[in-house]
Amino acid sequence: MRSVREGSVAGVVLAGGSGTRMTARSNKAFIPLAGRRLVSWSLNSLARLPEVGPLVLVVRDEDRALAEEVLDREVPARAIDLVIGGTTRHRSEMAALEHLRPDISSGRVSLVLTHDAARPLVTLTLIRSVVATAVEFGASVPALLDDDIVEIDEKGRLAAGSRRRRLVRAQTPQVFDAAELLAAFDAAQVDGFDGPDTSSCVERYSDMSVHWVEGDPRNLKVTYPQDLFVAERLLAAANFEIV
Repeated sequence: MRSVREGSVAGVVLAGGSGTRMTARSNKAFIPLAGRRLVSWSLNSLARLPEVGPLVLVVRDEDRALAEEVLDREVPARAIDLVIGGTTRHRSEMAALEHLRPDISSGRVSLVLTHDAARPLVTLTLIRSVVATAVEFGASVPALLDDDIVEIDEKGRLAAGSRRRRLVRAQTPQVFDAAELLAAFDAAQVDGFDGPDTSSCVERYSDMSVHWVEGDPRNLKVTYPQDLFVAERLLAAANFEIV
């Protein structure tokens, strides 16, 4: 990867979901997966990279005690800052950026990486790839080509002349120039904008163009109960080592 100053990337892991579609009684980020909680898999991966300095875990206030326990038991190698998020993903990201504001303003942090706790199998290879692309272009998002999508009309029929378009399914981690990202979120806050993900805010409130990086099919998002089974099988096939 291109040169990245050690400790200059801030990692933000978002774990504020409710787990409704998982039919879970608690936040799905803390559901067990192969002997540890879901959230600790990606945190441990990020903690292994010397490029990553500050690590922030964003949680709901009601999950604070559980998060502290999980971090103490399952991610002992690195200090991780707990930040209480907002009622939406965008507000949770803003809370993390406010926490990081002094490090961003001082230049200690030059890139911010945001990642969903629900994607436990993110590899070191993919993290390095999106970071390297953000160093070059300012903003990067991993994604998988989705080449089996066709257009239908309002009656549910295949649209005449419909052709497969070059579309992608976005993943995380997404990485952005830290100062530009903070400025974009500050501008969004003035407008009351509340976007669905980090890149939507960047595209609207900055001049950065977000570059696509080839994602990894193993980097699945745990959304439904069966996804846990798939994730555990993938971990077993990799001898429970994410590289």
